[in-house]
Amino acid sequence: MANPNHYGLILAGGRGTRFWPRSRKARAKQVLEFFGEGTLIQQTVKRLEPVLPPERIWVLTNDALRAEIVRQLPQVPKAQIIAEPAARNTAPAIGLIAHVLQGLNPDSVLGVFPADHYITKPARFLRMVRPAFQSTAKGDLVVLGIQPRWAETGYGYIEFPPGVSAGSVQAAAVRSFREKPDAAKAAEFVKAGNFCWNAGMFFGKTAVFLEAMRAHLPKTASLIAGLPSVRSRKFGAALAEVFPRCESISIDYAIMEKARNVVGLAADDIGWNDVGSWNAVYELTKRDAAGNASRSEAVFHGSSGNFVDAAGKLVTLVGVKDLVVVDTPDALLIVDRHQAQSVGELVKVLEKMKRDELL
Repeated sequence: MANPNHYGLILAGGRGTRFWPRSRKARAKQVLEFFGEGTLIQQTVKRLEPVLPPERIWVLTNDALRAEIVRQLPQVPKAQIIAEPAARNTAPAIGLIAHVLQGLNPDSVLGVFPADHYITKPARFLRMVRPAFQSTAKGDLVVLGIQPRWAETGYGYIEFPPGVSAGSVQAAAVRSFREKPDAAKAAEFVKAGNFCWNAGMFFGKTAVFLEAMRAHLPKTASLIAGLPSVRSRKFGAALAEVFPRCESISIDYAIMEKARNVVGLAADDIGWNDVGSWNAVYELTKRDAAGNASRSEAVFHGSSGNFVDAAGKLVTLVGVKDLVVVDTPDALLIVDRHQAQSVGELVKVLEKMKRDELL
């Protein structure tokens, strides 16, 4: 049975620029469907349902996305889908919802989850989420790490004590948080066996989160503490005035790397993927014998390693390899699959060109 004091915060404010031209300000990555099982945010809510029913889910997003998220998540109370007045990273976001929940339930415990990750083994995932919530009972902040499958340079790492086994439901003290490493350091972390990827999933009593905010981020903590109850008619106006004045900083930098009461669980293989680029979608899509993948009608001739997403038309590729082709009514993307991470830089170019209609 789900614990009535447990709540979930789904962080859904990102723009997903590396998924342009599909991802736009009002149709960002988290509200897109990539794998035919609902959008990423719909999947996130669904896999949490056994431990967090929709009435105890809160979503923090932005003005451009809120209406679409409300439409996609009719089971979540509309008042619990909040648009940030300004993007201020994860520390103020978590602090805000911790403050809101403290006002509603002083015994509340908060789990924080990204809206745009893909998990193919939800039962194994929940096997780690349940003890993560339970590990908050002594007043610790808890982080859920992901067993690394390769020496990834694009993620931060969590250092556990030597000997911690992936899949153990016993929380262990976190020794350190490490920033995104270079290739050599990443290989060293993986070889050591006691490092996990930091996937941005955190747990703690709301009172403990707020205490940590006061200790390590006092300006933002003070601003948030002055907000009225979320049930007050004045809440929206006060949030619009206060939130943009908060520091823009991640929960990792602001609190988790500094607090002494941080423990963690090292998940084993839960089928986790942060779906960080079109190449990640390619890797998660069924491929033919030549390594080609398509989400729409395509013919590949003498071609290998390609990915196509172009609904409503036939795409033919001849004599090419490792391309990503994504077509929308107003834009066409063709990129080397191994350069897919750079699509976000292309969006910055469009911003400088003031092509707002394409953003």
